[in-house]
Amino acid sequence: MKHARLDLARRAELLPVLDGTIAVFGPIALERVSGLNTSYLRCVSDMFTVNEALKSAGISVTRALDEACAHALVLLPRSKSEIWQLISAAIAAAPEGWIIVDGQKTDGIESVAKQITRLVSGVESYSKGHGKTLWFKGGNAQDLLQPVVTEEKNKGGYLTSPGVFSADDIDPASELLMQHIPTSLSGHVADLGAGWGYLSDRALSENPSIETLHLVEDNAAALECARANVEDPRAEFHWADVLNWRQSKLFDAILMNPPFHTSRIAEPQIGINFVRAAASLLRPEGKLFLVANAHLPYETTIEQSFEKYDLIVRTNRFKVFCATRGRAKLG
Repeated sequence: MKHARLDLARRAELLPVLDGTIAVFGPIALERVSGLNTSYLRCVSDMFTVNEALKSAGISVTRALDEACAHALVLLPRSKSEIWQLISAAIAAAPEGWIIVDGQKTDGIESVAKQITRLVSGVESYSKGHGKTLWFKGGNAQDLLQPVVTEEKNKGGYLTSPGVFSADDIDPASELLMQHIPTSLSGHVADLGAGWGYLSDRALSENPSIETLHLVEDNAAALECARANVEDPRAEFHWADVLNWRQSKLFDAILMNPPFHTSRIAEPQIGINFVRAAASLLRPEGKLFLVANAHLPYETTIEQSFEKYDLIVRTNRFKVFCATRGRAKLG
């Protein structure tokens, strides 16, 4: 098993000794904190699946830190706007302790390191595996602090927060999907991976025969925004893992713009699993309306999981499908 960069720095006796509690921010994965004393960790995450994985491993996790910590660790997220928010949160959580920042070159760690080195004295670093770990004292880093931004309206007029998908504006793939969803949807509908609620808001406003629309989302911050953006009383909100979420009744229709990466590298299996989950949640003859990036290989899975499907539109960037659930196929 490969050792995480943090663990390698610790083994080389470069990383400072981290006695006491450690607040952890960012996209947390067990392998990225290997080598640290897990009983010291106080992880902060909005992600349902991350919360469940950390709890299963016996690691403390919460959505909001309610204690001061001895030290803090920031694992760089993909969102540039979120990076400095998390670094500010780390300094606030451990103002007198060590602040550790870890990320890959593809996460922008080099530019982050330059900015930190320019504003903070006593910065040390360790480079390995196309990335870098750096550490400095929180007391030296007050110039890095930024006002905390929780929620603000994007260009489309919807409330979003830093780090959620398509925070700055309406996602063009979702916009394309809405252009090709009929206004005759009825009964019980689900929006899998609902984000901050664009698809659900539009679907409810354009389909008066919908009885209920369930928004299912892994990111609690995005779901809180969706609660503000989707005011229709027919909406129901679920902080859950789409792949394991179930309801007592099967659905008449499902809307979906599934994620296809957790890092900067495309991971088509995520979307494939979403398609299979959708098939298991639909009633016979129920329909899935799906948008995906044009290069993603979903057709085989759709064909295996549904009785029939139509490619409604394909552009240089995206493709939109309508798939109908069969009576025999279980996905």
